[in-house]
Parts: sequence; structure tokens; C-alpha cells
Amino acid sequence: MLTVYGIKNCDTVKKTLAWLAQHQLEATLHDYRQQGIDTAFLQQVEALFGWEALINKRSTTWRNLDQAVKDQLNQNNALSLLLEQPTLIKRPIVLGDNVQLIGFNAKQYAQAFGVAE
Repeated sequence: MLTVYGIKNCDTVKKTLAWLAQHQLEATLHDYRQQGIDTAFLQQVEALFGWEALINKRSTTWRNLDQAVKDQLNQNNALSLLLEQPTLIKRPIVLGDNVQLIGFNAKQYAQAFGVAE
């Protein structure tokens, strides 16, 4: 079973869930807004992808952040910021047995799951 971490209203999360369903891959959605996230989850995904990959610099939340916060962002304070502002987390994060993906790319997903695009 796969878990897709993100926000249900996010177009990329919707696209990911549709792609997984189209390829008969079962997944559940963990919505940050409804179910929240914790430090342990962020530490887990930081270990998998690195803290910089977790920051969604295309998000409205990022664009609205104070420039000083952006300039001072580093490995030591990134997870705290993501806990405070979960909409800054790049979406989706897909975790399952032997599968760890961030963002959505159909070719990358096809390769990871061993299915035709």
C-alpha cells in the first residue's frame, strides 16, 4: 500500500492519485491540513530526499514568505518552518514498500513502479 502525502486540493496531488489509480496501484492520501504532520515524518523524508528538496519554492506560501526568512533558511531551521507552514512542503511525497518519490513525473513513476507510461 502506498501513502501519498500532500493536500487534497493540490492539482499535482490529484494528478498523482489519478495516475496511481489508472495503473491499479492502491494509495491512501495523508492530507497535511486534515491529518497534520510531525517532526518524525519530516526527519524521515529529509533523510530520503534532503531538506532542500522538501521546500516547494513554487508555492504561494513560499512567495509570500518574508525575504529574511528565505535568506536565512538552512538545514537547522528548515524542518521547523515546514512544521509551521506545511503548505511549503513539495507535493506529493509518495512512500511505500521500496518506493520513495517526491513531486510528480509520469516517466519517473512508470519506472519506479515498473509499468508502462
